[in-house]
Amino acid sequence: MFSGSHGLASRAIFMKKVIATTEAPAAVGPYSQAIALGNLLFAAGQIPLDPSTGEIVGADVTAQTERVCQNIAAVLKANGMTFANVVKTTVFLTDLANFAAMNAVYSKYFTEPYPARSTIQVAGLPRGSQVEIEIIAAT
Repeated sequence: MFSGSHGLASRAIFMKKVIATTEAPAAVGPYSQAIALGNLLFAAGQIPLDPSTGEIVGADVTAQTERVCQNIAAVLKANGMTFANVVKTTVFLTDLANFAAMNAVYSKYFTEPYPARSTIQVAGLPRGSQVEIEIIAAT
């Protein structure tokens, strides 16, 4: 894949770096909180887990989205980034009827220029969560 005199330099640019922080919930399976690759950050989906207890926070989608965004902020911070670096989000909701409530919280964290976004209704999410958000960020 890498050849010629630029091989070593290219390999250094594209080395994966695991991003992990105790300020966000620990991965509970064979995945990383996030992977940095060059100037990109690919973050695992965040659900509303309190990082100190490992328990779901919030009975409604508003409180859950708030916790999800706090977890995202912690992962971004661990890579020296903020919400301004986010270029793409994917939002998973167990009920699209909760879209407006999720969006009200989302808009407090993601500001113009807004990242591209997909929102998908799913049959279920881990631990009975009502919302999960994953992000891609760039410097």
